[in-house]
Amino acid sequence: MCSRVLGLVREQIFAGLFGAGTAYDAFVVAFRIPNLLRDLFGEGALSAAFVTVFSDYDTNRGSEATWRLAGNVLVFLAIVLSIITLVGTYYAGTIVDLLAPDYRLIAGKTELTILLTRIMFPFLIFVALSAVVMGILNTRGRFFVPALSSSFFNLGSIIGGVSLALLFPRFGQPAIAGMAWGTLIGGLLQLLMQLPTLFKVGFRFLPSLSLRDPGLRRILVLMLPATIGLSATQINIFVNTNFAASCAEGSVSWLNYAFRMVQLPIGVFGVAFSIAAMPVLAKQAAIKDTGGLRQTFTSSLVMVFSLTIPATAGLILLADPIIRLIFEHGAFTATDTLRTAEALTFYAYGLFAYSAVKIMVPVFYALGSTRYPVIASFMAVAANIIIISLTISTFQHRAIALSTSCTMAMNFLFLGGVLYWKLDGFPLAYLARGTLKILLATAAMAGLLKFLLPYLAGWLHGPVLLQLAGVFLAIVLAAATYGIILHLLGLPELTVITEKISQRLTGRSGAR
Repeated sequence: MCSRVLGLVREQIFAGLFGAGTAYDAFVVAFRIPNLLRDLFGEGALSAAFVTVFSDYDTNRGSEATWRLAGNVLVFLAIVLSIITLVGTYYAGTIVDLLAPDYRLIAGKTELTILLTRIMFPFLIFVALSAVVMGILNTRGRFFVPALSSSFFNLGSIIGGVSLALLFPRFGQPAIAGMAWGTLIGGLLQLLMQLPTLFKVGFRFLPSLSLRDPGLRRILVLMLPATIGLSATQINIFVNTNFAASCAEGSVSWLNYAFRMVQLPIGVFGVAFSIAAMPVLAKQAAIKDTGGLRQTFTSSLVMVFSLTIPATAGLILLADPIIRLIFEHGAFTATDTLRTAEALTFYAYGLFAYSAVKIMVPVFYALGSTRYPVIASFMAVAANIIIISLTISTFQHRAIALSTSCTMAMNFLFLGGVLYWKLDGFPLAYLARGTLKILLATAAMAGLLKFLLPYLAGWLHGPVLLQLAGVFLAIVLAAATYGIILHLLGLPELTVITEKISQRLTGRSGAR
């Protein structure tokens, strides 16, 4: 939550300083290039494969072998990513032309994008090493510090980036380049802040580089199908960026601001549950506890639905006031608010599926069946191209958000069906009952919001403080309504959460 809120603050600063035009369009495409590889080496194939193998070593082998594996992976990764960074920096111009060829139509836009790409490419090294450290800490039961590390990325980006953005124009450099250097500073901080906790859990850096190490080879074998699968995701991002760059000026920015908003619940619910569930699933698979694995997966899925389905309804109904409140300042205009809110609405439809897939993929890793997410990813590429091609002329930038939601829903249905087969079934009746309760509570919440919004219209279009009060009131009343109804309907996962919170609060007050 801290990370995503700080991420929104970072986007607010971008919106206020640069709006939705040439400079921010260039930054988005430039950051997307190392970020495509970050998805692969950071939060994607490497993270899941490393946690699976490291958990096995931690459970079944001694600490010496476990730390030697970690050292070998860190050295190997640092060398490979340094080579990739050097190659990517050298060929930055070619890569930018492939991603956004229409930027050549606007004077200086391609050149600015190339400059920003070369500045930000080394970010990949920091974030990938950070992901390995996060995997070690998660396996050792430490979640708070690794989760907080991305907040330090945003802090570095905000403090370092804004300071340099204000300073650079005095030396004839574009202000947006300061934000690019801030991204690099943030990536380094994300890695460094985890190191003290890493050494506290007993980590010993045993540097070595052995390509014959069976643990390293096993990680690479696990990564291979996932890398192919994630390459499909990168193709999708490439296609989306290419289409967005061909739409009206500012389309890349509108889509990015909207996706950042929808990333808040994805990060808080989907990614957080995925990170927490991954070591548990890996250990259950290691000891062949299929029943426990089924239960962990199903319960995690219900919990994710209980948070993302109402979030979807809230984002759709409050898209316009939320975007106006957060972004409509400085260079960000009312037109930018309208276009960003349209994209946010279409992205929100796929929120439940996006978060659920984050839970499903670690199950496939735990089972050693990584080819199915690969198949799903390539199906998504084909569907994405077809949907955007059919709708882009009518919906423009909204077509990209719509296609993203549709392909994620297809991905969810396919992976869900395969998992049902691979796990010899899981409690569908339990899942259906829980989902029905969530939908009923969400419908009541949405009804309340539809009733409230006309009465809050004056606040939501007024000064910033009134807008803040109006949005806050709507969210609090909606969340309270949803929570009360879900509690009355008796969702077990909600009961577990409320009991845990109650125990924590009671324990702390008792300690005082």
